[in-house]
Amino acid sequence: MKKVGITGNLGCGKSTVGNMFKRLGAVVVDADEIIREFYKKNSPIYDKLVFLLGEEVVSENGDIDRKKVANIVFENPELLKRLEKITHTALYERLREIEKDLGKDDIFMVEASLIFEKGTRYMYDKVIVVYAPYDTCKRRATEKGMSPEDFERRMRYQMDIEKKKELADIVIDNSGEIMNTWKQVKEVYKTLKSDP
Repeated sequence: MKKVGITGNLGCGKSTVGNMFKRLGAVVVDADEIIREFYKKNSPIYDKLVFLLGEEVVSENGDIDRKKVANIVFENPELLKRLEKITHTALYERLREIEKDLGKDDIFMVEASLIFEKGTRYMYDKVIVVYAPYDTCKRRATEKGMSPEDFERRMRYQMDIEKKKELADIVIDNSGEIMNTWKQVKEVYKTLKSDP
């Protein structure tokens, strides 16, 4: 089994690229999606999160309101660190569970924003950086409804995309036409399949 990280910054198109690899036959999981599940009231770490963040983050339906959480933790780096310790520990456990069911020929890909920032590069055989310049990422994020202020605030916690490019094993440029991205993804997948 080959384990590959797909990373990049907010708005660069990690999910677009991840979905393309899925179409080609890779097993792709989105770390952010798994973490979103942890904020639901039936999650195994729900009580820990409410204890850490306080009852005020619980919405009317009982789930944890992620917008409220973001507003609290992005102003409090120490609390953010404690929150990430809980969610990331649970995330790595979930990834190990998924891995157990995979075969030796599978390509297992994990979409995760903070591979370099969190020092988890060692967990992957290869790391792909999905690249788009800062202004393009900002435009895409705001077109999807994120405020420019929220974008800027979140980006303060992410390594500069140019630096990520330097650290990558593979770079997929997603700044242009979608068919150009698709062409790169197919080439990368073929290489990953044929590499020993």
